This record gives sequence, structure tokens and C-alpha cells, in this order.
Amino acid sequence: MPLTERQRQTALWTVVAALLAWALVVLGPILTPFAAAAILAYILAPPVRWLQAHRIPRLAAALLVILLALLALLAILLILVPITQQEIALIRRQFPALAASISERLLPWLNQTFGLTLKLDIASLREWLAGQLAGSGEDWLATLLGYAKSGWGAALQVIGTVFLVPVVLFYLLTDWPELVARSRTLIPPRWVAPIDEVLDETDALLGQYLRGQLLVMLSLAAWFSIALLVAGFELWLPIGVLSGLLIFIPYLGFATGFAFALVAGMLQLGPLAGLAWVSAIYGIAQAVESTWLTPRLVGERIGLHPVAVIFALLAFGSLFGFVGVLLALPLAAITAVGLRRLLAAWQASEFYGRG
Repeated sequence: MPLTERQRQTALWTVVAALLAWALVVLGPILTPFAAAAILAYILAPPVRWLQAHRIPRLAAALLVILLALLALLAILLILVPITQQEIALIRRQFPALAASISERLLPWLNQTFGLTLKLDIASLREWLAGQLAGSGEDWLATLLGYAKSGWGAALQVIGTVFLVPVVLFYLLTDWPELVARSRTLIPPRWVAPIDEVLDETDALLGQYLRGQLLVMLSLAAWFSIALLVAGFELWLPIGVLSGLLIFIPYLGFATGFAFALVAGMLQLGPLAGLAWVSAIYGIAQAVESTWLTPRLVGERIGLHPVAVIFALLAFGSLFGFVGVLLALPLAAITAVGLRRLLAAWQASEFYGRG
């Protein structure tokens, strides 16, 4: 029985869609900077549009927004690098006293409180740490060259991501309205209305997420900074600001800020006092953030199950690297919108309702 024209068209476009999906999988590493630039262009398009509405040419507006974003990234790096260098110097200088204090005070307390039998081999730990910190900060060029020699593909991918993303982002921001209009022409007319509904819902969801998440980050940065200052931390401002900014990365951000503060606290205040202060400060922050700040400022609509968040971190991190980890939660929110629509269509279908 010969195929009808509709069946032939369906088969043709199914094959085309399968080939496109295969190409995306094969070209995944190459497409990573382009995908990252497209996501960043979507995030930065509203401020460019706002500047253009205030009579600033779109070319200049795009350049200004990218420059401000790069300056913000540079500011974060300028906060992170000095903290790392200072903590490495403190560890080198105070590690013997810290290890002895942990062995003599913290471990006996833990063993007595929880009935454990923990022991610390100070000599082996000192030898391992000395090897890890030997020459750190001075041999970065040799490490970079060795990394490049061992894997030019990975090195080129990193270089491409660093230098290609801003270039692609500039062109995307400059031509964003035209790209959106051209993309709409690819949608079959009968699908325009439902797809517009999905895109409008997704856009509102992401807008609510980004505004609320920014307020959460600023609130926690203020809390961490003030609390660490009261506790007597020398690096209270950089650690507090960094901990607040890293909240943008679910779970990993909080863990990183906690680790920085714990190392600084144990080195400066002693193991017991440092552990107590950091646990109290970050425990209160985590409780308030999860029970009040995020539900109130970000909204329940964004809420995802913790298992879904962990899966999103792993999945998008595997697809897009570190950029995917940064954008895992908004990408998961977009995916959730699509899955909700798909579930509603499935439950409304004749196949689902057939007895």
C-alpha cells in the first residue's frame, strides 16, 4: 500500500529531526560555547532592551552590558583568588598547631560525645599536605603547560569557551530581535499559539527566578558578612560576599562557602570555636534560606524536588560543563514547564482516556 503525502512528509521530517539530534550529540563539545552564549544572551537581553529604549544604540547597549557582566565576573574572581591565597598561606603557617589542636581537643570531644574512635596521623597528614601545597601559586605556568601537552583537545575547548563565548554573545545580543523573529517563522502556523503560551510561561518563570535569586544572594551575603565579622573573622567581607554569591549554584555553592569559612575559622579561632561558629552561622543561613527566603522571594512555582535539582546539576554539568552547573536550576525550571505541558497533553489524549 503506497504511503500518502502526509505519511511521507511525517517520515521525512522524523528522519531530519533524528539527524539533527545525532548531530547535536556528536558536536556537543563544539556547541558548548554557543549554547552557553545563547543562554547568557537570553539572560542579558532585557537590560540591552532597556538601554535601547533609553535611546542608546543597540550595538553600544550590547557592548556595555557584556562589559558590565565581565566586570562582575572579574570582581568575583578578585574576591576568590585572594581568599584562596591567604588560606593556603595560613594553612602552611599554622597547620602544625592546628593538627595538634585537632588531635588533642577536637577528636577527644567527638569521640566522647558520639562514642567514636577517631584518630589522626599527624605525620602522614603533614607530609601529604606539604606535597599538595608545595609550590602552589608559583608553578601554575608549568601546570598549565603540562595540562595542554597531555590533552590539547580539552585545552582548546577551555580556550574556546573563554574567548568564544563573549564574541558569540555580542553578536547574539546585537541581532537578538531578528533571531527571535526568524525562529518564529520556522514554527508551523497551527503550533504558534500553544508554543507562544509555553514560551510566555517559561519567560515569566525565569524572570521571577532571576529577580528572586538575586535578592536571596544579596540577603545571604549581608548575613554572612555581618555574622563572620561578629565572630571575629579577619576575612569576614570576602568570605561573606563569596558565600552569598555562590548560593546561585545549588548545594555546591553553599558547600564551597562553608568550606572556605570553616578552614579560616579553624585556623584563626581554633578547631572547636571555628567549627562551632561556622556551623551556627551557615546552619542558620541554610534554614532561613530554605524555609523563608527562597519560598518568599523566588516563589513556590520554581520549587523543584531536591532529587530533581541534583539530577539537573549532574545532567547539565555533563552537557555544558561548569556553565551548565551554573545554569542548572533555571534550565531545570524550563524543562519542568515543558514536562508539565507534555503531561497535560498526555492526560488529555484519546489514547490515555480510552477505556
